[in-house]
Amino acid sequence: MAFEEYDKYEQSELVQKWLRDNGVSIIAGIVIGLVGIFGWQQWRNHQARNEGQASQLYQQMQIAQASGKPDTATQLTDQLMKDYAKSPFTVFAVSDRARQQVQAKQLDKAEASLKWAESHATAPALKSLTLLRIAQVELARDNGKEALATLDRIPADSYQGLAQELRGDVLVKLGRPDEARKAYQAALSTLGKEAPQRGALQMKLDDLAVAGKQGA
Repeated sequence: MAFEEYDKYEQSELVQKWLRDNGVSIIAGIVIGLVGIFGWQQWRNHQARNEGQASQLYQQMQIAQASGKPDTATQLTDQLMKDYAKSPFTVFAVSDRARQQVQAKQLDKAEASLKWAESHATAPALKSLTLLRIAQVELARDNGKEALATLDRIPADSYQGLAQELRGDVLVKLGRPDEARKAYQAALSTLGKEAPQRGALQMKLDDLAVAGKQGA
């Protein structure tokens, strides 16, 4: 038998032995892989259906609010919280509820609503935005230290213009003008030259300068 024929024969025997030894696990692996692919597709389809249903409920909630039906809007928001807690549409709905609670001067309820929304927000940008709103409510409740702690939880690459401006507002209220000035300047540095917010920020910096001269 030529060496090449022997090599082919030996290779064939080795492959067959390997298949005998590992065939069951290979078949199982293929089956698991197919089940995994099917399961992943099923999961994605399930998620898509859930998001579609959550979106419809959120739209119905918005219509109820606009139509002056607060009880219906409340029921729909409660349903979203119960059945679609992780959906961004639910976070939007609860944030809308918090805004209405702020308008009604129910700041404690607004803070509770926003904290629920933040704990259920899965998208980093949405979580950061909710943290920013929580800090705003905490400032309105004269909880400056809590507001600073909340702002510290916002990542450095998320809403830093708004976060630094709000930090400046909190520091002013806490009587820490030098730190407030730095926060306002940091906020100003994130804005383009044509940004409309620059005027309001510059006014806050000017007010700090005037207060500093008067206190000198």
